[in-house]
Amino acid sequence: MVVALGITLFYIIFVWFVFFKAKLLKFSIVWGLVTVYVGGHLLLIFLVALRFFQPYTIDSHVVRSTIQIVPKLTQPTILTEVLVTPNQPVKKGDPLYRFDDIIYVAARDSAKAQLVAAQQNALILEQDLIAATEAIERANAKWAYAITQRARYEKLVPAGGGSQSDLDRWVEQVTEDEAMVKEAQANQKKAELALASNIDGVNTGVIQAQSQLDEAQYYLDNTTIYAPEDGIIVSQQARPGLVVGTFRVAAIASFVTADNPYILGSFRQQNLKFVKPGQEVEVALDLYPGEILTGKVEAIWWATRQGQYKPSGTLPNFILPKLPGQIAVQIKVDVPDGYTFPAGGHAAVAVYTGKGQSFEFLRRIGIRIYAFANFIRPLDI
Repeated sequence: MVVALGITLFYIIFVWFVFFKAKLLKFSIVWGLVTVYVGGHLLLIFLVALRFFQPYTIDSHVVRSTIQIVPKLTQPTILTEVLVTPNQPVKKGDPLYRFDDIIYVAARDSAKAQLVAAQQNALILEQDLIAATEAIERANAKWAYAITQRARYEKLVPAGGGSQSDLDRWVEQVTEDEAMVKEAQANQKKAELALASNIDGVNTGVIQAQSQLDEAQYYLDNTTIYAPEDGIIVSQQARPGLVVGTFRVAAIASFVTADNPYILGSFRQQNLKFVKPGQEVEVALDLYPGEILTGKVEAIWWATRQGQYKPSGTLPNFILPKLPGQIAVQIKVDVPDGYTFPAGGHAAVAVYTGKGQSFEFLRRIGIRIYAFANFIRPLDI
């Protein structure tokens, strides 16, 4: 900076000496243009230094996280109560909106009944297996008796001690009892499979009924919407009588969180050559004319829309943009207690990279001029 000022001062003295003191050359329009041309190039030293060492932008805005309040309901449901006042701070967990819950209470109660029925059915399956096992024992006993009778008559009939018709009857009985044994075994297998239908020892029917109860309880709980974080509701449009559910995909309100506000400044790419996270920042927020807030560079967003291509079957169309894409710098600001830091608030931002520190006073003067100019700008009285 000292060298630049020295060169400029020397140039001014040189011009004064040549044209006015020693009058070595006669001052004219041509020499005047040449003098201004050369002097203007000397001033580029300041322009280049400020652009690279203390970049500045007035394209900066306060950014706050917003959460879209979207009801998660399965049926068309009427909004019955609005429990939040616009622009008034609320705490995490405070109720915001309450919807009619009649159909969701009924669905919850029905799911509870189905769960109890499923639990009882699981107990019945155990008894079914016991009954199927006993049925096999009875069928085996009857089959064994029929086999014994058949063997007895097979000996008696040739000796004249029994009739052929009795033997035929017992032969048929053995076949019939054998079929009954197989049927009882199949019923036992079915009972075993039904009882074995479980996950980690819990019957699948009970699990399914429990899932239906959990889902019904989930939607019942969502008939009241609670604040997801500390913050405020802005632009309150929801009113009692609003119907939501089924096909609604849009939010009914925007919730602006109270945590982690920051400023996002847009800079020309070449101006960010020396900018790094942690560097000092001064902010002139339009909301507070004449005041300068301090902060730090938090992050640089190394991406722009011009660097993004969405998957498609269309080949890229490479057209040189009218203006090169700017890069955003995220800035954490030290906001004094009692100050408002509105989402969307406009500001001017100056970043001090630590290089070319002798030029900093010019940038600090410039941003303060911007801050005080906010007292009278814009002239719309």
